[in-house]
Amino acid sequence: MHYLVGTPKGRLRKLAKSFLGKPWEQVRDEVEVKLLVEDGETYVLASSVGRRHKERAMRQVRRREGRYLLRSNLTDEDPARLWIYYIQLTEVEQAFKELKGDLGIRPVYHQREDRIEAHIFVAFLAYCLQVTLKARLRPLAPGLTPRAALDNLAAIQMVDVHLPSTDGRHLILSRYTQPEPEQQILLDQLRLDLPPQSPPRISVASDTHRAQACLSCRPLPVCIPWVKRLRRSGL
Repeated sequence: MHYLVGTPKGRLRKLAKSFLGKPWEQVRDEVEVKLLVEDGETYVLASSVGRRHKERAMRQVRRREGRYLLRSNLTDEDPARLWIYYIQLTEVEQAFKELKGDLGIRPVYHQREDRIEAHIFVAFLAYCLQVTLKARLRPLAPGLTPRAALDNLAAIQMVDVHLPSTDGRHLILSRYTQPEPEQQILLDQLRLDLPPQSPPRISVASDTHRAQACLSCRPLPVCIPWVKRLRRSGL
């Protein structure tokens, strides 16, 4: 069994001297790591510029700010590879957190197995869309989370405007509300264009309205069935 876990800052203080002569290895633009093998375990010291700035703002101890220690029994692995493994583990944990939180995969109220699987499948599709949105936000709107983006765009709503006609039918206009300036800025940043407004449609008149319209006109053959229905109903 293999493990790769975070380590308390107290262990970092004890191993600080052992890490002094070890070289740094760059794994990302703002992240570098050191490797130390001791007592059959591998320790990876990671240093992050972004985290260092954050901890400096929180008034942490300057000597170890922005650094964290990983511990593993994978002694033959490259330190950069071990750090990538750890980041993947944190991303998996975040995925479960989002599935249970933002996407509401739990509680599951279904009893049948096929419905439970369908519920989880829909939640997984929603998570895929959320990850896609997160990847799109990263270069185009850095610092904005998918939840914040969706909350911002949620004010754009779809409405149906019903305009009644004299023959009982309705002219239905399906329209979305125009985005506010901050919403339009977000759409521009994401390079998204809203679709054109839907064309109007006319609803079918009810039986009563059709018969009433026929009573006011000459009873042509097409109107006779509706007149008979109206008379039978007592209207």
